[in-house]
Amino acid sequence: MDGRQGQQMTTAQDNAPAHDEQDSGSTDHQTEPAAAGIAETVGRVLAMAATAASPSRPGDTAEIEAITDAMVRLLVGTPLRSDGQLTIKSLAEEAGLKRNKLTHKHTGLKDLFYALVRMQDARPKVVDSLKRKNDELTQKLTRLRTEHDQLGTDLQQLARVVHVLEVENQQLRESASSDGVGRASPRDGAGRHR
Repeated sequence: MDGRQGQQMTTAQDNAPAHDEQDSGSTDHQTEPAAAGIAETVGRVLAMAATAASPSRPGDTAEIEAITDAMVRLLVGTPLRSDGQLTIKSLAEEAGLKRNKLTHKHTGLKDLFYALVRMQDARPKVVDSLKRKNDELTQKLTRLRTEHDQLGTDLQQLARVVHVLEVENQQLRESASSDGVGRASPRDGAGRHR
């Protein structure tokens, strides 16, 4: 290893996030900086290794850097060129490369990306929005079921009240006819103005 490579390694190590910096984030997002930091560090090391192994092929180094930069953007949720999904297709779009560069040439980076996604246990933003919508609909359904049950109870109570009033009305009619008192009922047409 020459002095330049040693200096690059030291720079990569110096730029890697310290353990305390990762822990300073909120509990929900602690794995995001860790996964992004891992991707960034591995990318720098691989780029340096590619440069050292084949200085005549700078394209490999540029591809590795593009892929790892894209990984970092996707893992922290700030995509520039893709839909932000944590998939190889989105990673290739984000890196500005064809998908086969990941599936055939840089398979180690593809595997690293999948491992970091699993470590992060993150869901794509689309899934998060669908989950949020599902939660809202579940709450609405619960509220509507409660309201439906209350309306059913109210309906039963009103039916009982109507039944009691019908029985009382019938009893009043029977007692009035047994007293011999003729009373006008709305059915007889009494009470109409002539």
